[in-house]
Amino acid sequence: MKIRQQRTIEKNICKKMILLSFCMILMVSMEGCGNKRKENLTITNVSYDPTREFYEKYNKDFIKYYKDKYGKKVEVIQSHGGSGSQARSVVEGSNGDVVTLALEHDISLIEQTGLINKGWQKRFSNDSAPYTSTIVFLVRKGNKKSIKDWKDLIKKGVEVITPDPKSSGGACWNFLAAYGYAIDTYHDQKKEEQFLTKLYQNVSVMDSGARGSTTTFVENKKGDVLIAWENEAIQTVKNYPDKYEIITPSISILAQPSVSLVDDNVKVNGTKKIATEYLKYLYSDKAQKLAAEEGYRPSNERILKQYQGKFNLNMKLYKISDFGGWDQAYKKYFEDGALFDKIYINQ
Repeated sequence: MKIRQQRTIEKNICKKMILLSFCMILMVSMEGCGNKRKENLTITNVSYDPTREFYEKYNKDFIKYYKDKYGKKVEVIQSHGGSGSQARSVVEGSNGDVVTLALEHDISLIEQTGLINKGWQKRFSNDSAPYTSTIVFLVRKGNKKSIKDWKDLIKKGVEVITPDPKSSGGACWNFLAAYGYAIDTYHDQKKEEQFLTKLYQNVSVMDSGARGSTTTFVENKKGDVLIAWENEAIQTVKNYPDKYEIITPSISILAQPSVSLVDDNVKVNGTKKIATEYLKYLYSDKAQKLAAEEGYRPSNERILKQYQGKFNLNMKLYKISDFGGWDQAYKKYFEDGALFDKIYINQ
């Protein structure tokens, strides 16, 4: 009797051990599946207005590149709007993994909240600006108002279209390009500000973003001249060669759109590897050539020279450093109560 009881106990123990082993194997298996489910292969690129077409093409190239290199298919979600508005959306909780914005200052605003690590400018080449642009004029074919330079934008009867610097990074570049011309022309602060005042008095429509201003000028047929990103003007002329032409002013500015990981978001989302590869690939030869084809100036000088017929490389370009850097320039010109408010809102 005791022997039978002992055997029964041993069988029960054996069954329990087998069951326990099975459960452990099942748990490990489920944990492995869980890890696979947790691997996020989707990233969101929060960008500014006129980059839509470029990133639609770039994303296709990047997805193929990542699949070939790592054997995994990723998805890239695009978000576009005025650069300043896009930066604020990230600060307010937009779940962007990367930001590709119109100017360094907009990314610095996100950095100040702790969402982006300090020193982000040095994470990628060329101060994290994989491509550059400048500011030009777009006019209707025939240029009836004979617009050739900045001085023509303050003539009586000329209607100017430009976006709002309060929400658009491109608009900030527009303002500074005009200011650069005024500095070179007048050499007197009062006269420089008078020039800017006259210019903005001629602004008939001020949209929240650069693409909105293009729509106002091209589709709604408002205004005589659009102050535009060079890349936006190039694409418009490409799409409507018989309707528009580009006027290159004597003086403009080196516009440097910037890119960064949103460090807190990629950590939470588990997307740091993909997001980093996404921004690094912007510097590849293929991406640099694509940028040039879409009207952006590649940061790679070798590739830029291959497209020198597409861009006026002899323009005099001011740099943001000529205005004291973005922190100083933004406080002086664009914060509430600064120069832009004085010459436009209070006019």
